[in-house]
Amino acid sequence: MDLGKQAARVGVLADPTRRALYRYVCGRTEPVGRDEAASAAGATRATASFHLDRLVDEGLLEVEYRRLTGRTGPGAGRPSKLYRRTTEEVAVSLPPRRYDLMGAILAAGVDRARAGEPLDDALPAVAWAEGSELAGAAPVSPDLPGLAALLEGLGFEATHEDDVVALANCPFDTLAQRHTELVCTLNRSFVQGVVDGLGCADARACLEPDPPACCVKVRRGRAEGSGKG
Repeated sequence: MDLGKQAARVGVLADPTRRALYRYVCGRTEPVGRDEAASAAGATRATASFHLDRLVDEGLLEVEYRRLTGRTGPGAGRPSKLYRRTTEEVAVSLPPRRYDLMGAILAAGVDRARAGEPLDDALPAVAWAEGSELAGAAPVSPDLPGLAALLEGLGFEATHEDDVVALANCPFDTLAQRHTELVCTLNRSFVQGVVDGLGCADARACLEPDPPACCVKVRRGRAEGSGKG
């Protein structure tokens, strides 16, 4: 989901009543009915229903229907509409950060190392494969403008000019500052995976540190090797 949609979802919590309802529902271990939520937030049932349904529309809550009395069959009454927190994570950061992606790369690399593959080989290979897989499903053209659009969507703030795709933002910034060689190497492998997975011929990801921009640039020209290491 793009940044605008994520920000819009979080923005609905600016309303204090809606925020109170959301916090109450999230704090319960069982789904919550409208009457209970309204009482907890100090709102009318109609007001609570409106805000709860808006939270559902934005993907912050989910709905289930259940008879609270436990009765079934004719005369049991209509099931109650209950609300619970969605299992989907919602986060917004400016500038964009993707620590979840780097964490997944590191974890998968360690798993491969435990299976016997040298860690120095496993980590770049996983980073390349992750980038290649993401690019393979992307509906963009296999050229530098398409690559820039794809990397932009991944949080790199990419721009294309002549034969270069420059990346103004590092989605792994804090980790890169603390573990520069490791993270920047994996970043280059990841971007090369995106290049290769997209089928962007004669392009290579290069390490060209230029703080505060991302350490990687993509240049037109045949890559040396697969980019997996």
